[in-house]
Amino acid sequence: MTREPLYLMAIILPPLLCYVLFTSLMAAGLPTRLPAAVVDMDGSSTSRAMVRNLGAFQHTDIVAHYPSAHEAFDAMRRGEVYGFYLIPQGTEAEVMTGKSPLVSFYLNYAYLIAGSLLYEDMRTLSELTDAGIGMQLLYAHGAASWQVEAVLQPIALETHPLHNPWLNYSVYLNNTLMPGVLALMVLLVTVYSIGTEVKHGTVRQWLAMSNGHILPAMVGKMLPQTTLFILMALLGNAWLYGYLHFPLEGGVWPMLMASTLLVLASQGLGVILFCLFPWMRMAMSAAALWGVMSFSISGFSFPAMGMSADLQALNHLFPLRHYFLIYTHSALNGYPIHDTAGAYVALSLFALLPLLCLKRLRRVMLTYKYME
Repeated sequence: MTREPLYLMAIILPPLLCYVLFTSLMAAGLPTRLPAAVVDMDGSSTSRAMVRNLGAFQHTDIVAHYPSAHEAFDAMRRGEVYGFYLIPQGTEAEVMTGKSPLVSFYLNYAYLIAGSLLYEDMRTLSELTDAGIGMQLLYAHGAASWQVEAVLQPIALETHPLHNPWLNYSVYLNNTLMPGVLALMVLLVTVYSIGTEVKHGTVRQWLAMSNGHILPAMVGKMLPQTTLFILMALLGNAWLYGYLHFPLEGGVWPMLMASTLLVLASQGLGVILFCLFPWMRMAMSAAALWGVMSFSISGFSFPAMGMSADLQALNHLFPLRHYFLIYTHSALNGYPIHDTAGAYVALSLFALLPLLCLKRLRRVMLTYKYME
């Protein structure tokens, strides 16, 4: 590792860069002041008040006014705005005569988060405007305050987001993205460190240092990497929970155990992949593919409950899935550790499975001839 700088660079630099980059990128927690446009074809005091109210929402920044929907669509296609709010001509006149004017809003859902947040603001504006107009009409007809409230809001709602009340994307995403990158690097470094022995024809010298026994040879090779990777995992926990004060309802020890087991499980998976594909290029490709797929199939970007039954069964083959379950149950929800015992056992099994294929690993390393 000291003679080949690639090892230390792969173990230390990518996790550190991800820790700083991801948390800085999502430092605000939730995107705000998203550029949007307005097409006000009415030009009345009512429509201008609606535009002012829309611009006062947290997520919406009115950056342009267009005279027609066609020009607003062109701006949205160019990526200048994420959506626009259309107020048709005659809106105020219809309001004054007791009719129901129709307003429209168009959103670019190719950007899911931006589109969703703007949709929330524009829909809320429409509902509040409708409620305000209804309230004025009811008061004009002599209704009492309690009658107005009963008509406009017959059922009062109280919303209490649990465990992440700020709706902070950084809290939800970085707790899995950062360990996911670390696990990916563990996979790649593990496969690379075994593959280079085969590539350079040094397998017999390596085994000779352990009197031909594969287990101590593997332990001796992996232990320094394990130590450094676990230190990087602990540094990530200190960064998230100590410095940034992310929610940690279940205490620090469950997450430290989960991070340590994730490193060991990823190393175990790397050894298994090399046993299955004992040529370096294929094993590295398989490790990269498996690590990248972890981000999609672990359930933090798309809920596992919404996946097909086949994918729900497949995601148990990814260590990051079990780490994600521990994180949500322990750090976010504060459930007792026995509720995630299955996830801890699964990570431990990933770490121990290479013991079943060490003989095959020794055989393929001694017999395989590396081809350029």
